[in-house]
Amino acid sequence: MSREQKVVQQARSAFLTGRSRPFHYRIQQLQSLRRFVLERKSDFAAALQKDLGKSEHGMELFELLGVEREIMLAIDELPKWAAPKPVEKNLLTIMDEVYVQPEPLGVVLIIGAWNYPLAVTLQPLIGAIAAGNAAVIKPSELSSHTAKVMEDLSLYLDKEMYHVVTGGVTESQELLKQRFDHIFYTGNSMVGKLVMQAASCHLTPVTLELGGKSPCYIDKDCDITIACRRITWGKYLNCGQTCIAPDYILCEPSIQDRLLEEIRKSIKEFYTDDPKSFTDYGRIVNQRHFQRLMALLKGSTVAIGGNGDESERYIEPTVLRDVNPEAKVMQEEIFGPILPVLTVSGADEAISFINSREKPLVLYIFSSNKKLIKRMIEETSSGGVLANDCLVHSTVSALPFGGVGNSGMGSYHGKYTFDQLSHLRSCLIRKLATEKANMMRYPPHTFEKIRWARIVLLNQVNVGRLWRVVLVTLLGILAAFVKPYF
Repeated sequence: MSREQKVVQQARSAFLTGRSRPFHYRIQQLQSLRRFVLERKSDFAAALQKDLGKSEHGMELFELLGVEREIMLAIDELPKWAAPKPVEKNLLTIMDEVYVQPEPLGVVLIIGAWNYPLAVTLQPLIGAIAAGNAAVIKPSELSSHTAKVMEDLSLYLDKEMYHVVTGGVTESQELLKQRFDHIFYTGNSMVGKLVMQAASCHLTPVTLELGGKSPCYIDKDCDITIACRRITWGKYLNCGQTCIAPDYILCEPSIQDRLLEEIRKSIKEFYTDDPKSFTDYGRIVNQRHFQRLMALLKGSTVAIGGNGDESERYIEPTVLRDVNPEAKVMQEEIFGPILPVLTVSGADEAISFINSREKPLVLYIFSSNKKLIKRMIEETSSGGVLANDCLVHSTVSALPFGGVGNSGMGSYHGKYTFDQLSHLRSCLIRKLATEKANMMRYPPHTFEKIRWARIVLLNQVNVGRLWRVVLVTLLGILAAFVKPYF
């Protein structure tokens, strides 16, 4: 039996004891998870600096705080999330107890990504714990130093219920051969297809948090200075290695030069004249990705940057101008500090261009025209939409975060993670009394029974509203009855 088989078997055995179901156990594990990230904060900071060149403050701002926020939300809201939820009834079930009961799925496999290895690995785990599941966590081997720290999770959580498996492709493939009750994968669409194919062998449901080329349309009438500051921040954060980073800009030719100048100013403001030595400008994860990114520049005109140092995995903030839609840089998700600018005649062509490609994870729109923003939302499809800023929608736990089509399936954050990793069980409890009411469903079937069935089945009943109507009616009858005596 392989190590991976043993791990999954142990997790399932622990889950079947039922100890992960009580609220106090889940909350205790969530509190321990929070203690893990806070006590090991300096270890994570050192690891992320080695893996991706992240600064300590950047790690806390863009990784740790989001995890901490999600843990605290889950602890506070768990009783509400996990409570039975009554639903509307029809006349046939008006006397019954009808509700939806969230229940744990079982053993969840979480395959993390390397670009935000703390956040995108632990946030799904928060939902898995809150929902009462066991979990096997597979951190990305590309962020090897962070994965090493993640191994110590067993010192804080129930080590029989929650397991960390480190390693590379071989370990991932062995894990995917096992039967899980849900697989949560964050990464690219190519591997996402392999995960989905492996999951199909056991009919295991999947959540695929992928990516894609997220377009950014800039209306010529917006505040271009502010738009470019926000785009520059969103694009070059984590050295462009963010799944929801703006992948390319669409704008009219008349504002392209102004855009380039404003982006140049913002790069200098944020990262100084020497981003290579600036603390908050990161590094490409490895040499292979460095070479891939530098190759994307071929055939396009560099307006800003374009230089790199492979020995340090450094690529300076780069912008390309007048990019051809058929250029190499437009054929795959960039996932690096390279920003192509394509010109279009206006919103109509931008919408057509966006719709001609795979559905992106995010659509960015910069405009002061609310009607234009609403139009672009209505006439396109994407995992999410953000107008007049970048990335910040991912901080709202009340919004589902996820893709559509090639950019993913399923969503998470806040209650959405809990629901995604729960089975929403339909429950109806009725008494053995009032058998007379059931006569219409028993043979022989007659016209009169069909008539009654139409009445009771085609009318939804809001019980609270119904009782208010009954109460008001009874009070009216009572008032009419007692009035002659006063």
